[in-house]
Amino acid sequence: MPETEALRGLAGGAVHLPGDALYDEARMPWNLQVDEHPAAVAYPADAEEVSRIVLAAAASGLRVAPQGTGHGAPPLAGRLGDAVLLRTSAMTGLRVDAARRTARAEAGVLWGDVIARAGKVDLAARHMSSPGVGVVGSSLGGGVSWYARRHGLQCSAVTAAELVLADGTFVRATETQDADLLWAARGGSGGFGVVTALEFDLLPIPTVYAGMLAWDWRHAGRVLAAWGEWTADAPESVTSVARIFQVPDEEWMPPDVRGRQFLMLHAVVEGDAEAGARILAPLRGLRPETDTFAQVPAADIAHLQLDPQEPTAVYANSVLVHGLPLEAVEALVASAGPGSGSNLLFVELRHLGGAIERPAPRGGALDHLDGSFLVLGVGLDVGTGWSAVREDATRVLESLAPWTSSASYLSMAYEAAARRGRSASAYERLHRIRRAADPDGLFVAPQRASGD
Repeated sequence: MPETEALRGLAGGAVHLPGDALYDEARMPWNLQVDEHPAAVAYPADAEEVSRIVLAAAASGLRVAPQGTGHGAPPLAGRLGDAVLLRTSAMTGLRVDAARRTARAEAGVLWGDVIARAGKVDLAARHMSSPGVGVVGSSLGGGVSWYARRHGLQCSAVTAAELVLADGTFVRATETQDADLLWAARGGSGGFGVVTALEFDLLPIPTVYAGMLAWDWRHAGRVLAAWGEWTADAPESVTSVARIFQVPDEEWMPPDVRGRQFLMLHAVVEGDAEAGARILAPLRGLRPETDTFAQVPAADIAHLQLDPQEPTAVYANSVLVHGLPLEAVEALVASAGPGSGSNLLFVELRHLGGAIERPAPRGGALDHLDGSFLVLGVGLDVGTGWSAVREDATRVLESLAPWTSSASYLSMAYEAAARRGRSASAYERLHRIRRAADPDGLFVAPQRASGD
C-alpha cells in the first residue's frame, strides 16, 4: 500500500485522504458520472506547491493525475487508485495583454474568466462553447471554438507553456527553449508534466453576428439536409453547429423550451449584421419558429449553446465524418430523431473544415482535425441506466459509419484509442517526449492506450 500520510501538510493542508471529511467532495469531477477513489486529492495554490506534491507522490510510490474542472474525467476512470488527483482549481492567475493581444492563464482559470477579461479590451479567445470549461485542459486537448474555421484550433494559439516535470523542476517551454514540450502542449493532452499555465494569442474581434434558429424536430430531416448543402459553400468567417435536442424539463433550461424536442442551429459570423444576414439567408428561408440572431459583443456568445453549467453526470462520445450527404442525414435522423427511441440529450454536428482541416503553421501534437464535421452524442441517465445511454450514442454514431474518418477528436471521444487522436508520426513523437520528460511513468496517461 503506497504511503499517503507523507502528503499531509502539503499545499497548506489542502490534501485530502480517504476517510477525511472533505475527501468525497474533493474527489468528484464536474462530470459526476465518474466515481473515482484516488489515493489522495491535493489542491496546490501555485507551481511551487505542485512541485512539492509531485516529489512527495513519487517518494510515496504514487502516481500523479492533474485535473482542472473534470469535464473530461471519463478516460481516467478506473486508473486513479494509486494516484494523487492534483486539482488545479485554486491556480487562478489570469493576465490579458491588450497591446500584444495575448493571455496567460494558470491551470485553474475557466474560459468564462478569459472571455470576460478579453472582451473588456475588444478581444476574443478561441474559447469552448461552455464558459465553465478549464482553459488549460481544453487547450491541451485541442480546442474547437466558434472561431475555429477561420483561426484554427485553440492549441495552435499557444505560444508558451509552464509546467512542472516528474523530477519536480519547473520549465517554461517556448519556441526557443524546451520546444519539444511546447509542441506536446499544443494538443498532446498531457502526460509529460503538470501544466501550471499557458500563454496564447487572442483575436481582435469586438463583436459578432450570432444566435440560434430552431424548428420542431419533426423538421430535422429537411433542415439538416439544407444545412449540409449550405455548409459546403459557407465562408470560413462562419462556424455553425446543428443539434437534435431533446430538452429536459430542468430549471437550468429556459422555460419556453423545457420538455420539447428541437432541431437547433447555432452560428457565429465574424462580420457585421448585414454580412451575417446575407450568409444566413438560405437557412432563414427554412422558416424557423425561433430566430435570435443579432450583432452582439463577442463575449456574449459564452452562453450561446444551452450547455449545463453545474456539475452533471453525462455520457459523451463522438466521431469525425467526411461530408454530410442526404443519406447520412437520413441515417442520423432515423437513429436520433422522431420515432427513433433515442433518449440522448442531444446529438450535435459541428461544422469543421477551413483552418481546422489545414495543418497549423506552428505545428503541434494536434495541428488539425481530419473531418468535415464532428458528430457528438451526449446523454444523461434518465432512469434507463448508463448502458442504455451508451447504446443510444453508439447506435447514432455507427449509423454514420460509411462517412466516418479513421481519426478521432479525443477530447470528445472518451472511448477512442489514443492512437486515433493523432497522426502516426505525431503519436510516436509525443510518446518519445513523454518518455523523456517522465521516464518512470509518474503521470497517469490522459487517454487509454486502446479503446477497450
